[in-house]
Amino acid sequence: MLVSDDVPQLRAVVRASLLKWDLETADPWCLDTVPGSPERRVRIYELLGIPDEGFPILDSTFPRRGGAVIIAAQQPWAPWYTHQRQLEHNFYWRAYRGVLSSKLDTDTVDDLDSLTSSIVARLADPVREEPYQSKGLVVGYVQSGKTANFTGVVAKAIDAGYRLVVVLTGTIELLRSQTQRRLDMELVGQQNIGADGDYAQDPDWNAGKFVRLEEDPNFSSTSPAIRRLTGATDDYKTLNKGISALEWEFVDHSRPLNDPKNLFASNIRLAVVKKNSTVLTRLVEDLGRSRTALEQIPTLIIDDEADQASVNTLNPARWAADTIERTAINARITDLLSVLKRAQYIGYTATPFANVFVDVEDSETIFPKDFIVSLDRPKPYMGGADFHDSDDGDEFDDSERTPANSNKAAFVRDLWAGWDGEGRESEQLKALDSFVLSGAIKLFRESKGSNAFRHHTMLVHESVKTTEHTAVADEFKALWKSAGYSQPSSLVRLEQLWVEDFSVVSAARTEVGAANPTTFEELEDFVGIAYNKISEGSSPVIIVNGEKQDDYLQEALNFEARGVWKILVGGTKLSRGFTVEGLTTTYYTRRTPQADTLMQMGRWFGFRPGYRDLVRLFIGRDVPGPAGRSFDMYEAFATIVADEAEFRSELARFADLNAGGEPMVTPMDVPPMVFQSQPWLKPAAANKMYNAEQVYRGVGGQAFSFTMQKPRGDGTNNKNHFAAVGPLLRSMQDSATFEMTGSHGIRRKFQAQYGIVLAEEVLEIVSQFVWDEKWTFEPHLAAMRSAIERDMLKDFAILLPKPKTRQPVAVKGWDEPLPIVNRKRLDGEYRSGFSGTAVREREAIEHIAGAPGKDGGPHARQLRQGTRGGLILVFANDPAVGSKNMKRAKTGPVDPGDFATLFSYALPYLAEPTPRIGFRVRQPGPDAIVDAT
Repeated sequence: MLVSDDVPQLRAVVRASLLKWDLETADPWCLDTVPGSPERRVRIYELLGIPDEGFPILDSTFPRRGGAVIIAAQQPWAPWYTHQRQLEHNFYWRAYRGVLSSKLDTDTVDDLDSLTSSIVARLADPVREEPYQSKGLVVGYVQSGKTANFTGVVAKAIDAGYRLVVVLTGTIELLRSQTQRRLDMELVGQQNIGADGDYAQDPDWNAGKFVRLEEDPNFSSTSPAIRRLTGATDDYKTLNKGISALEWEFVDHSRPLNDPKNLFASNIRLAVVKKNSTVLTRLVEDLGRSRTALEQIPTLIIDDEADQASVNTLNPARWAADTIERTAINARITDLLSVLKRAQYIGYTATPFANVFVDVEDSETIFPKDFIVSLDRPKPYMGGADFHDSDDGDEFDDSERTPANSNKAAFVRDLWAGWDGEGRESEQLKALDSFVLSGAIKLFRESKGSNAFRHHTMLVHESVKTTEHTAVADEFKALWKSAGYSQPSSLVRLEQLWVEDFSVVSAARTEVGAANPTTFEELEDFVGIAYNKISEGSSPVIIVNGEKQDDYLQEALNFEARGVWKILVGGTKLSRGFTVEGLTTTYYTRRTPQADTLMQMGRWFGFRPGYRDLVRLFIGRDVPGPAGRSFDMYEAFATIVADEAEFRSELARFADLNAGGEPMVTPMDVPPMVFQSQPWLKPAAANKMYNAEQVYRGVGGQAFSFTMQKPRGDGTNNKNHFAAVGPLLRSMQDSATFEMTGSHGIRRKFQAQYGIVLAEEVLEIVSQFVWDEKWTFEPHLAAMRSAIERDMLKDFAILLPKPKTRQPVAVKGWDEPLPIVNRKRLDGEYRSGFSGTAVREREAIEHIAGAPGKDGGPHARQLRQGTRGGLILVFANDPAVGSKNMKRAKTGPVDPGDFATLFSYALPYLAEPTPRIGFRVRQPGPDAIVDAT
């Protein structure tokens, strides 16, 4: 009955219940089972009385979902946020869940329900006698629904008893008001807002689209009301005579506010404020004048875009100014935490390498000491991985790149215009044509029954300097006039674009249910309609770069008031937190130093329902930078995507409990797990370092790429590394075909020489490599030594893949030709070392090492042994820039100083079937940081 297709309502209830129970953290029935684990599921089945033979059937029908990765310290209290507690107080969560259910599928809502409960459970119980400040960080993805997550957390927190909620938004009013409206519309509700005129001109308010609560909390004895301290266009202002708004209601004045008798009868205060020191000062000062004892007020502080306000420019004058404001903002947040002893702090960010991991001020005040949550990538989300191919540029794979098997071929269009501007206008026109044509296709789909596309936007992002935005906007205005979209002549150009680009990509990437024209003639009328919609108003182009509210609240850019079909020209102000609705075409050639640029990229991420196949990213591949250097922004971003993915994977590997039932890592252990060589990750003070350092990292069966080498210098390290691996090369007396899973799950084959080498010899060889100062190889060596000492690692299978797209070349001083491939050296741009080794081919050595679920083909299966690891060698072209040896990798002979030796290896799975990581304290004591000097 539980799995029968004939009872879909029952199946839905079972699915939702299992998900909730899988991730439960508080109820006593859980015993010592880990949330989301197989043991937890067995415990559930046993309590339900399911017979053993039913376990596999239920597992197959209702598989465990991984859920978010949670790194948490042990909590100094017994679990309090139980299922019973949630049922007793859920007024606002029920209302918000209703809002979510009207927009999202049931599984997504259930996931959000379970995750937000997990987060609230890590806050202190608001009725707890002893105050405790829990501090955490939630890491999401750019434009991926973080607001929905923290709105759910706020709803459950106020149901649980939190009575002051402070939401810190970005530094601009545009973002603050957008967040205020979202909370008002989906959580606060019509009855709490009342007739104050805040949304009198808002079409959604007038249409009754703001949530209507089940009962009016202003006239309820069981449901608390929400008193808004900020409004749609009003940030927090000094209350003066209205200070009573910050004085809470008591039933029994002989008891503290946090006593259940008082707490659940009092109302909530909500403030949505900019991250501005003046605004925060007003709030702190007003709290100081309140007659309610501040140490009794359970408070939740949500810090949206928690990494903002950090120093992210190379301009020394601006750096100094930002540092002062950053310190002031940190000081005000610290003030809030100081006076509100029951305040809980949760930072939200889309940047895993946010300053909260490395900034000294934050580590002493808002460092996430209690928990770090890495959110799952939402299913319909279009993020960094969707614009890149993990095996891009892989000489070991000769398959043709098409929109069907390559994200880059589908969605990315390169910009190669010369530094003198040659070719720039034609590239801009291609981007503009894509914007108009995609708009026409959206309108065509509307005519075939799709949901309406209220917004359709193009983002032009070329500079952080506001003085340059006007010039760029003028270029696009002039181009708009000369493009001839109102004339038949433009149709020839657009038809060619449709035939060569959009029809091909849409045929391979269109979502189920989205209509596509079979001929361009079906689109012709919609081109004119799209042109008219974009041309409405004074201009098709809007500049968004002002510092003041009036500069932002232009009628044409009010996404709530009306549909926006426009070209947006801007910089940083469009790069932080603010959601650009309907973004379909991006033109990105930002000409600024890289440390200032990379943190701001990614506006082209987000949810693109019904038009995912129409998204295009036009990105600079030869962008001029300081001192005449050229920057490839696509490669730059590929590095960020790869580093982010590796960081999230690292968190996931060590998120479980160890054999002693304790967390494998705690939030305090996370900073030394990060390869902190990105320019923007430098600590605020150079003489400060985290107190912990990683000394052991062992993961059985999973390959790790060791690419973090020092800058080339004179090539001495390259020569020494090649000499060190000589014994490995001499061991390779055999050749075989191995297999791997390519992009989009396609199985592929590759040839490789291979040999077997004793583990002690491999340990001695890799110990000779020289690495970047900001990264240490020692934790990996410690794991290899341990495996050898425990007789769990006896030898390695060494593979040298043969490229399919280039022939081996002669190497000076070596008897046989060797394959040399291209791997980008990243020194001085984004991080040290190289862009990768052999990405897909690593599956073969993971199979040899015994990793479950890996398939390197029949020969890998033959080589597999319980005590055998796998290692892949790759030689990467690395001559001195501008030297005559730049092309030697193709013709030979090549000097060993002109190529780098890279490798990946996997320890035997049985050596570390459960990942292990170890840390030691640099200096004893409780402090989070110590002086490096």
